[in-house]
Amino acid sequence: MYEKTLSTRQLHGLCVVLMKWMGARRMVSTSSSLGGDQIQRFGMGLKKRLIENSDPVTVTPTHWGVKELGFTKKPVNKTVDDSHDIGSQQDKKLENMQRCIDAILHKKMFKSARQNLQMSWRPQYRSSKFRNVYGKVANREHCFDGIPITKNVHDNHFCAVNARFLAIVTESAGGGSFLVIPLEQTGRIEPNYPKVCGHQGNVLDIKWNPFIDNIIASCSEDTSVRIWEIPEGGLKRNMTEALLELHGHSRRVGLVEWHPTTNNILFSAGYDYKVLIWNLDVGEPVKMIDCHSDVILCMSFNTDGSLLTTTCKDKKLRVIEPRSGRVLQEANCKNHRVNRVVFLGNMKRLLTTGVSRWNTRQIALWDQEDLSMPLIEEEIDGLSGLLFPFYDADTHMLYLAGKGDGNIRYYEISTEKPYLSYLMEFRSPAPQKGLGVMPKHGLDVSACEVFRFYKLVTLKGLIEPISMIVPRRSDSYQEDIYPMTPGTEPALTPDEWLGGINRDPVLMSLKEGYKKSPKMVFKAPIKEKKSVVVNGIDLLENVPPRTENELLRMFFRQQDEIRRLKEELAQKDIRIRQLQLELKNLRNSPKNC
Repeated sequence: MYEKTLSTRQLHGLCVVLMKWMGARRMVSTSSSLGGDQIQRFGMGLKKRLIENSDPVTVTPTHWGVKELGFTKKPVNKTVDDSHDIGSQQDKKLENMQRCIDAILHKKMFKSARQNLQMSWRPQYRSSKFRNVYGKVANREHCFDGIPITKNVHDNHFCAVNARFLAIVTESAGGGSFLVIPLEQTGRIEPNYPKVCGHQGNVLDIKWNPFIDNIIASCSEDTSVRIWEIPEGGLKRNMTEALLELHGHSRRVGLVEWHPTTNNILFSAGYDYKVLIWNLDVGEPVKMIDCHSDVILCMSFNTDGSLLTTTCKDKKLRVIEPRSGRVLQEANCKNHRVNRVVFLGNMKRLLTTGVSRWNTRQIALWDQEDLSMPLIEEEIDGLSGLLFPFYDADTHMLYLAGKGDGNIRYYEISTEKPYLSYLMEFRSPAPQKGLGVMPKHGLDVSACEVFRFYKLVTLKGLIEPISMIVPRRSDSYQEDIYPMTPGTEPALTPDEWLGGINRDPVLMSLKEGYKKSPKMVFKAPIKEKKSVVVNGIDLLENVPPRTENELLRMFFRQQDEIRRLKEELAQKDIRIRQLQLELKNLRNSPKNC
């Protein structure tokens, strides 16, 4: 065993750090009044106790991270003099400190303290091929400039991107609108550029169809969900007529999500606490999930779309079977108030971002089959912006981007402890309002690009592409970072999925570049205006009135409807009596005797 020769200042610093991590912070201030000889004796005794009470692992300078303090190795050639007169006041302070150390050691707190100290001084890095992933910002000429990005404070990305188009929700004087720009049309966008402006309220969310590149869904404060078809080459004039209008929510609609494996199945979540499942082949809602008691904040699907997880303002995390609406798992998150959730591919894990009880930003990892307690919880920082999680199932990388932050942290997820391994951080001075994510088949494979963000910088009216790149020397195709990935071909039809069939997504290879599948065309159903009934509830008739005149009109309309129904009921009663008399006459007629 070796003894470490320390200066007075080094010993004092070691004592202060150890006290801090062991929870004896009140004692730190007392050590500042000790003399050099007493600190030396206390340090020697402290090291002796640490060595005697630690695990069988040898306590080396590298283990304690003392290279940074300049410690040297020297064989033990003297003993610690414990026979010191403790009559003075300073010796009493020293004795109290030593007693506290003994108590901490007897309570077996030394192991956790040593781990915390080791993590703070010498972080443990694991080997990973994504260790050196870095973010590369596109040149100014490859950005989208002059865009009036919306100032709405709704917690969404306000941006959607696919391999052909970029869509951004914009600020508008009346109603809601969003831009659709071809990806090759970079640079400054003209102020009078055509917009999609058919909504009567602010647009809150937009999502591209994963199987048809020119179909986009939008939802708004006007309680409607609309489906738009973007012409080839982008918009030439303002678009006001939607391909399909979906009315079913009684309040504003805040979220829309396409099913990951089934074509023409759309989910929408409104401020009426309901999730509607739309079959766009018929243009009507086919299911309603009514298990939430407050506003739904986020929705996420597993790989084959058989499970839906949601976060809600009632501080609960739910795993739902979407076709039946049955809640399979539910977590009451009081210590970790969840905001966003994402399924981690086929790992059977959920990751949530939220706020701890001390109002610090926090992430938590959950087992989807047991939400009683999170597997791990990790605090990120003390900022107030919402944390958006993005997960890449092909590389098992998790990206965390805060609303109002300029940085993007990224981690690697594993099925074994410690589950979450920090990789690196992309830093930028410009704060982000939201982020769009390019699908895998739209990435630049030749540049080893594994992820691409489109960052909304509201102050500059700028959309900034950020490519996450794995540095490689070889120019050949890197199969280890580009496995088979979900393509643009649906695995199921709406009727098959609604019938209970689950199927994994159809995979494609990126080796030969993105090859278009046979072009799919969305055909809007032709239907008459009629009521929308889900689970016996007419959703259109339950829309609340907004003004007093609307309330009066609705009241008189309902009175007329009640009067009409009463008359119809009376006529049917008369008809029933007539039929009963005819039946009685037939039975009593002579022919039947």
